[in-house]
Amino acid sequence: MPNDPKVLVGFNTNDDAGVYLVADGLALVQTVDFFTPIVDDPFTFGQIAAANSLSDVYAMGGRPISALSIVGFPEKGDPQILEQIIRGGLAKMTEAQCSVIGGHSIRNDDIQFGYAVTGVVNPEKVWRNVGARPGDVLLLTKALGTGVLSTALKKERISKEALGGAVESMSQLNRAAAEALHEVESQMGSNVVHAVTDVTGFGLLGHAREMALGDAANGVEPVSLEFRYEAVSLLPGALEAVRAGMIPGGLKNNREFVGDCAGFADGVPEENRAIFFDPQTSGGLLIAIAPEAEKQAVERLAANGVKAGRVGRVIQKTAPLLRVI
Repeated sequence: MPNDPKVLVGFNTNDDAGVYLVADGLALVQTVDFFTPIVDDPFTFGQIAAANSLSDVYAMGGRPISALSIVGFPEKGDPQILEQIIRGGLAKMTEAQCSVIGGHSIRNDDIQFGYAVTGVVNPEKVWRNVGARPGDVLLLTKALGTGVLSTALKKERISKEALGGAVESMSQLNRAAAEALHEVESQMGSNVVHAVTDVTGFGLLGHAREMALGDAANGVEPVSLEFRYEAVSLLPGALEAVRAGMIPGGLKNNREFVGDCAGFADGVPEENRAIFFDPQTSGGLLIAIAPEAEKQAVERLAANGVKAGRVGRVIQKTAPLLRVI
């Protein structure tokens, strides 16, 4: 229904999920995501698909409660492969304490798997991908490079160490990171976390662009984001994959999409520039947080097993909108 006042977050700002008000103090977070296999092991693929689908709920500040599976599978495919994919997804959903209550499957030439996930959130404590303020610190909770490493895997040009690092990262829930931010909010107030998004298919700069653009309809002013390339953690083998030409089509598309919005200092190496556009699967959270909360946030994230640190800052809007130094 157009202009439904109960739609707290729709699609006008490309937020990670929709938020719908149900009652005082209660709103639903809803999202859906599915894709084709990016690793060979079906159980691992199921885990990654589940973690990726859950991520949008965590990025909105919500808690996932239920999910519906989405399956596309070849008519003559091996049913044991499908069983392992579903088992992997269920294992990760169980870890997230999210109940799988049904789903839908179709015959499809390519394997596809994912979930439609519903979560709950206090409507007064929704995190959006807009709202960053000049002076904020930018934190990032996962290393970059899953796109180029997945391409290297397809071309059988990846080391065991690099594959292991990518799989571990993609399988990791953003639950612990979100819980750490909630802990900071409970101690310092809900006004210190100003914007959150998960870094997925549009790459770090693609999602940073959405954060910087603001929301004119709701009075959220645009800002500029500045990143320090040496502060951004990279997965083992990511730079080597770029140097070897393991460039996914999504990286090229992201580079064209962001275009003149991004500028790089002369000293930023070309391979590092490419990584900033790399499409991520089940990537980490990009967080704009008040500077006085930075120390506590990093400490709480570390206590929850999440290695995160300052990768940049929010400044007054300037040209270009995004800058990497």
